[in-house]
Amino acid sequence: MRWTSVVAIYVLFWVLSAFLVLPFGVRTPDELGLEKVPGQAHSAPANFSPRRILRRATVVSLIGFALYYLCYTHHWISVDDFDVGKWLGWY
Repeated sequence: MRWTSVVAIYVLFWVLSAFLVLPFGVRTPDELGLEKVPGQAHSAPANFSPRRILRRATVVSLIGFALYYLCYTHHWISVDDFDVGKWLGWY
């Protein structure tokens, strides 16, 4: 696998991980007992921390990409493993 492919796939894992970890740990002003600014949405986060999300997304994406890369290099899962016809006994 070329290094450019590795980088592109890792970026995809990172973006997916960022969206997965984004809602965890975020609290609204009502949950934290803070006063809302006039016009603020009730669901607006009061403790949003981009650094925490970047760290969490990086850790999750590193783990996910490492598993993907190991599976790719060691051929733990192949195309034949996804052959539904063989599973159902069609041939």
